[in-house]
Amino acid sequence: MSLDVHLLFLFCVALATFAQCLTGFAFGLILIGLVALLQLLPLGEVAVVISILTLGNALVTVAGPKPTLDRTILTPLLLSSLLGVCLGIWGLGALDGRQIAWLRLLLGGVIILASLMLVVQNRPRERLSGAPALWVAGGLCGVLNGLFSSGGPPIVYHLYRQPLGYELIRNTLITVFACNAAMRLGLVAVQGQLSLDTLWLSAEALPLVMLLSWLVRRYPPKLSLRAVRWLVFVLLLLAGGSLIAEAVPELLALYQG
Repeated sequence: MSLDVHLLFLFCVALATFAQCLTGFAFGLILIGLVALLQLLPLGEVAVVISILTLGNALVTVAGPKPTLDRTILTPLLLSSLLGVCLGIWGLGALDGRQIAWLRLLLGGVIILASLMLVVQNRPRERLSGAPALWVAGGLCGVLNGLFSSGGPPIVYHLYRQPLGYELIRNTLITVFACNAAMRLGLVAVQGQLSLDTLWLSAEALPLVMLLSWLVRRYPPKLSLRAVRWLVFVLLLLAGGSLIAEAVPELLALYQG
């Protein structure tokens, strides 16, 4: 990788980190969307980098007093998401070169769905959803984490519709994402896909993630929540739309050929 590519990658990391600090999620979606759009790295490699950065940032975030968690909520989400990670990793390994266009199309759709979630207002439920809904949300989260290291949309959408406190939701998300990242890294390492280049990329990006996270918490920007949501919405929409625009011609050419 040239110096220009490294700097462009770090710029994408900075944008994704800033959005994560302001919205509570979307780090993986924005980073993998921008990197795929700019064709800086293969999707599989950037997904590993996202897992490392997610795990490192989560460990720093939860350092200190024991976080508040509800086992009745965390257990089904965690178990189903870990199973989903295994399924997603298997699905990623089963894809061949001709199916990468489908992967880009799916990724673009997930990113656009996440962008819509930011601007569509949903009133919280009066009662907690049952265990089956938790298993479904966790499973979908795990599959997306296995494929792209970006499993935020299903679980974020589900938890923020529940009558739960912000701290409990935040701690639950951090725990699930960290465990999913650890599981994904373990599976990737066992398969021999954890390269030295990927570790170097993660090492150069992690200090930037931690520094920006600290700065945004210490000096929050004077933006309204509505403005933040719309800024991230536009960024996600552009990344997702561009990926779909690239994938559709590839798929048409594939099936016409």
